[in-house]
Amino acid sequence: MRERLFPRAFQTVSSARDFARETLAAWDVPDRRDDVVLCVSELATNALRYGVPRGRSYRVRLLNFGCCLRVEVHDSGPGRSRILGRPPGTGLRIVEEVSDLWGVLPRSPGKVVWAEFRSPDC
Repeated sequence: MRERLFPRAFQTVSSARDFARETLAAWDVPDRRDDVVLCVSELATNALRYGVPRGRSYRVRLLNFGCCLRVEVHDSGPGRSRILGRPPGTGLRIVEEVSDLWGVLPRSPGKVVWAEFRSPDC
């Protein structure tokens, strides 16, 4: 597992993508790298738009289970991430399309939005 805390600033989305790329390279996981990085970008952006109150941060966590890679974005804001069916809610639709599974878990305070990517070799 690797994780990093990012301050509440839209400029940190590119840093979150870099963190994901660095982590995947360190783990020697080339499969679905672009999908993972895209989901990190979308989930970090959503956290900043809807889930990170002023003065707070968000956490990006990557977990490698061998045959499955999991991305988690933790925020401390209220509410649940969901697909609303109206613009501009395309971020979670992208996550739904490119990941194998995604969801939302409550935490106190806030929530964890996660996406999983299975290796094609398993």
